[in-house]
Amino acid sequence: MVNNIVVAIDGYSSCGKSTLAKALAKKLHFIYVDSGAMYRAVTLYFLRNNTDLKNHDLIVDALEHIDLNFHSRDYESHILLNGEEVSEEIRQMPVSENVSLIASIKEVRKAMVRKQQKMGKSKNMIMDGRDIGTTVFPDAQVKLFMTADPKIRAERRYNELIAKGENVSLEEIFDNLAHRDFLDTTREESPLVRAEDAIILDNTNLTQEEQLAFAIEQVKPFIV
Repeated sequence: MVNNIVVAIDGYSSCGKSTLAKALAKKLHFIYVDSGAMYRAVTLYFLRNNTDLKNHDLIVDALEHIDLNFHSRDYESHILLNGEEVSEEIRQMPVSENVSLIASIKEVRKAMVRKQQKMGKSKNMIMDGRDIGTTVFPDAQVKLFMTADPKIRAERRYNELIAKGENVSLEEIFDNLAHRDFLDTTREESPLVRAEDAIILDNTNLTQEEQLAFAIEQVKPFIV
């Protein structure tokens, strides 16, 4: 068995990366880190403090005042922003509408990548995001790149938000995901691309159980 296994799960918004990562972590007894939650928490801080995104010095100063910590309950990852539990608030539309823009800022990405790399030095870990297999952990033992039909992704996200009582339309969600895809794949700093050695997982027509079984097969060679 390999020590300090890293499973990097990248892909588009609302492809079920976090759902798969959490299920895989629970099955394998690995640590789960939601890198997207980190960028969402930074976005929330910037929004709350009206940070001028065109002012380099203000961005750097804001990042120095952001303390992020994770804690886990039943393999559910909860994030604290300066000691405050914000796991629910960072999933709301104001953050979703701004996170790709803020995540594209060079200073933000560098700060988060440093934190993420530090997390992966000593434990078996699963991390999902946009650039985990290309920038954060290019030497990860297992790399998955998740994708799904855009309409299916929008429907999944819509149903998730409606279940939480959000007042949103399917068209609004579809447009938001398309916009985020554009920003994620065209940004200058660590764009969303599939690593050459990443295995594509298209879950358009897969159940959660089927995609979990697929992922376990990819990790098996390193744990037996």
